[in-house]
Amino acid sequence: MKNERVSVYRAEHFNAAHRLHNPDWDQATNTRVFGKCNLPHYHGHNYELIVKVTGEVDPSTGYVVDMKVLSDIISEKILDRFDHRNLNEDVPEFKVINPTAENIAIVIYKILRPEIAEHFDLQIRLYETPRNFVEYPAN
Repeated sequence: MKNERVSVYRAEHFNAAHRLHNPDWDQATNTRVFGKCNLPHYHGHNYELIVKVTGEVDPSTGYVVDMKVLSDIISEKILDRFDHRNLNEDVPEFKVINPTAENIAIVIYKILRPEIAEHFDLQIRLYETPRNFVEYPAN
Protein backbone atom coordinates (compact mmCIF):
# COMPACT_ATOMS: atom_id res chain seq x y z
CA MET A 1 0.00 0.00 0.00
CA LYS A 2 1.31 3.45 -0.94
CA ASN A 3 2.17 5.69 2.01
CA GLU A 4 -0.49 8.33 2.42
CA ARG A 5 -0.02 11.82 3.87
CA VAL A 6 -2.04 12.44 7.00
CA SER A 7 -2.25 15.42 9.36
CA VAL A 8 -2.20 14.78 13.10
CA TYR A 9 -3.04 17.42 15.71
CA ARG A 10 -2.00 17.90 19.31
CA ALA A 11 -4.01 20.38 21.38
CA GLU A 12 -2.43 22.06 24.39
CA HIS A 13 -3.32 24.95 26.67
CA PHE A 14 -1.36 27.67 28.43
CA ASN A 15 -2.16 30.82 30.36
CA ALA A 16 -0.03 33.91 29.93
CA ALA A 17 -0.05 37.66 30.41
CA HIS A 18 1.13 40.23 27.91
CA ARG A 19 0.97 43.85 26.92
CA LEU A 20 0.80 45.10 23.36
CA HIS A 21 2.97 48.17 23.14
CA ASN A 22 5.18 49.86 20.57
CA PRO A 23 7.95 51.78 22.36
CA ASP A 24 8.47 53.94 19.26
CA TRP A 25 4.99 55.42 19.66
CA ASP A 26 3.63 57.85 22.23
CA GLN A 27 1.11 56.62 24.78
CA ALA A 28 -1.85 58.14 22.94
CA THR A 29 -0.99 56.20 19.78
CA ASN A 30 -0.46 52.97 21.72
CA THR A 31 -3.82 53.42 23.46
CA ARG A 32 -5.58 54.20 20.17
CA VAL A 33 -4.09 51.20 18.34
CA PHE A 34 -4.04 48.57 21.10
CA GLY A 35 -6.84 49.73 23.44
CA LYS A 36 -7.20 47.57 26.55
CA CYS A 37 -4.37 45.35 25.31
CA ASN A 38 -2.02 48.26 26.14
CA LEU A 39 -2.88 48.43 29.85
CA PRO A 40 0.37 49.17 31.72
CA HIS A 41 -0.09 46.28 34.16
CA TYR A 42 -0.70 43.69 31.43
CA HIS A 43 -3.67 41.40 30.83
CA GLY A 44 -3.97 37.64 30.36
CA HIS A 45 -5.34 35.02 28.01
CA ASN A 46 -6.12 31.34 28.20
CA TYR A 47 -4.37 30.32 24.99
CA GLU A 48 -5.33 27.18 23.09
CA LEU A 49 -2.50 25.80 20.98
CA ILE A 50 -2.99 23.32 18.15
CA VAL A 51 0.16 21.82 16.65
CA LYS A 52 -0.43 20.19 13.26
CA VAL A 53 2.12 17.75 11.83
CA THR A 54 1.62 16.39 8.30
CA GLY A 55 3.53 13.55 6.75
CA GLU A 56 3.41 10.00 5.47
CA VAL A 57 2.18 7.22 7.72
CA ASP A 58 5.08 5.03 8.83
CA PRO A 59 4.17 1.50 7.67
CA SER A 60 5.95 -0.10 10.64
CA THR A 61 4.09 1.88 13.35
CA GLY A 62 0.98 3.17 11.59
CA TYR A 63 1.84 6.63 12.99
CA VAL A 64 2.72 9.87 11.31
CA VAL A 65 4.45 10.78 14.58
CA ASP A 66 4.25 9.29 18.04
CA MET A 67 1.78 11.64 19.74
CA LYS A 68 3.34 11.04 23.16
CA VAL A 69 6.69 12.21 21.80
CA LEU A 70 5.03 15.24 20.19
CA SER A 71 3.25 16.04 23.46
CA ASP A 72 6.52 15.82 25.38
CA ILE A 73 8.26 18.17 22.92
CA ILE A 74 5.45 20.74 23.18
CA SER A 75 5.43 20.48 26.96
CA GLU A 76 9.18 20.91 27.32
CA LYS A 77 9.76 23.54 24.63
CA ILE A 78 6.56 25.61 24.82
CA LEU A 79 4.46 25.02 27.91
CA ASP A 80 7.38 25.09 30.35
CA ARG A 81 8.48 28.35 28.75
CA PHE A 82 5.12 30.14 28.22
CA ASP A 83 2.60 28.82 30.78
CA HIS A 84 1.84 31.20 33.65
CA ARG A 85 4.40 33.68 32.37
CA ASN A 86 4.44 37.34 31.52
CA LEU A 87 5.38 37.03 27.86
CA ASN A 88 6.88 40.55 27.69
CA GLU A 89 9.09 39.98 30.73
CA ASP A 90 9.78 36.23 30.81
CA VAL A 91 10.16 35.15 27.17
CA PRO A 92 13.32 36.60 25.57
CA GLU A 93 11.85 36.90 22.05
CA PHE A 94 9.14 39.25 23.30
CA LYS A 95 11.59 41.71 24.75
CA VAL A 96 12.17 42.83 21.15
CA ILE A 97 8.88 41.97 19.37
CA ASN A 98 5.29 42.70 20.31
CA PRO A 99 3.60 39.56 21.75
CA THR A 100 0.58 39.60 19.44
CA ALA A 101 -1.10 36.28 18.68
CA GLU A 102 0.56 36.42 15.25
CA ASN A 103 4.03 36.84 16.72
CA ILE A 104 3.45 34.24 19.43
CA ALA A 105 2.50 31.69 16.74
CA ILE A 106 5.63 32.51 14.74
CA VAL A 107 7.85 32.17 17.82
CA ILE A 108 6.25 28.83 18.74
CA TYR A 109 6.80 27.59 15.19
CA LYS A 110 10.46 28.64 15.24
CA ILE A 111 11.00 26.88 18.57
CA LEU A 112 9.29 23.65 17.45
CA ARG A 113 10.54 23.45 13.85
CA PRO A 114 14.03 22.12 14.77
CA GLU A 115 12.39 19.49 17.00
CA ILE A 116 10.23 18.02 14.21
CA ALA A 117 11.88 16.02 11.41
CA GLU A 118 12.30 18.04 8.20
CA HIS A 119 10.17 15.71 6.10
CA PHE A 120 7.10 16.68 8.13
CA ASP A 121 5.09 19.85 7.54
CA LEU A 122 4.40 21.83 10.70
CA GLN A 123 1.63 24.36 11.32
CA ILE A 124 0.70 26.26 14.46
CA ARG A 125 -2.83 27.38 15.27
CA LEU A 126 -3.14 29.62 18.31
CA TYR A 127 -6.43 30.70 19.84
CA GLU A 128 -6.14 33.88 21.89
CA THR A 129 -9.89 33.76 22.51
CA PRO A 130 -12.49 31.29 21.23
CA ARG A 131 -13.25 33.71 18.39
CA ASN A 132 -9.75 35.06 17.63
CA PHE A 133 -7.08 32.73 16.31
CA VAL A 134 -4.11 32.69 13.98
CA GLU A 135 -2.29 30.08 11.91
CA TYR A 136 1.36 29.99 10.93
CA PRO A 137 2.50 29.38 8.34
CA ALA A 138 -0.55 30.54 6.44
CA ASN A 139 -1.73 28.39 3.55
